This record gives sequence, C-alpha cells and structure tokens, in this order.
Amino acid sequence: MRIAVYPGSFDPVTYAHLEIAARASKLFDRVIMAVFDRPQKNLLFTTDERLALLQVALVELPQVEVTTYTGLTVDLARQLGAVALIRGLRTVSDFESEYNMAQLNQTLDSEVEVVVLMASRRFAHISSSAVREIAGLGRDPVEFVPPHIVAALREKFAQRG
Repeated sequence: MRIAVYPGSFDPVTYAHLEIAARASKLFDRVIMAVFDRPQKNLLFTTDERLALLQVALVELPQVEVTTYTGLTVDLARQLGAVALIRGLRTVSDFESEYNMAQLNQTLDSEVEVVVLMASRRFAHISSSAVREIAGLGRDPVEFVPPHIVAALREKFAQRG
C-alpha cells in the first residue's frame, strides 16, 4: 500500500487544499492529511477545531484520512509508513519555500519522496490567510471554502467581537 502524507496547518482548510487531496488520492492508496499542531503562525482555529473541520470537509473523500502531529513531518511519514509527502504549489512565490522545505526533508529522510502538485487555475489564488482576512473583514468567503467552514469562520469572528 502506497501512503502519502499531506501536511499543513489547514487554518482553515480551503477548496484548494481539498482539490490537492483529491488529486493525491488518485496517485496513492491512502492519503493522510496531517494537521500540524504547533506551526509558527498566529492560528485562528485550535488544533481540535481544524481537525474537526477537515474531517467534515473530507466526507466525500473516504480514502483521505486525517491526523494531527507535533514533530517533524518526515518523522510522521516514517511512523505512518508513507512513501511521499504531498505539497501544493499555488504561485511562483510558493516555489522557493517549498523547494527549501523539500531539500530539508530529503536530507532528513531520503526514503520519503516529495511530490508537488500544482494548484489548478480555479484554485491557485486561494490561501487560508486570504480566507481569514476576508472573513475577518465581514465577508463570507463562500467561493473559497465549504459551507461549514464559512459558518465556523462567522462564529469565530463573532466571538472576537
């Protein structure tokens, strides 16, 4: 069985993330979307919230599973028996950081391949940070995230006042 890990903060998961997961699921027997518990980012949603939102979003992709992790991504991949890490590439500006990360991961574990899937034109402009900004400024990002994420964003920003 060929397993791939698709790591990210998924704060929140977007249609762009889901499209990459769906495409990866055609290449691998099992895809595990791994929610990083401690990214060096200012998160809107807790790890448990991100996990729950992702699980609902993946209901139509039963071959894609979800987990959380706190350590190095390559260590998680090894623990799960994964042969690859999945990364999505949206823009040219993403390339440099993804390239550097791929080099680091391959140095840490040369057995785990890094597979980069280019975002389709339909979703290349979508980022979690843009979704958070749109929602934080009072607009529902219905074009970019599933309806349950729109509702969660609305609720989260209403709590913040």
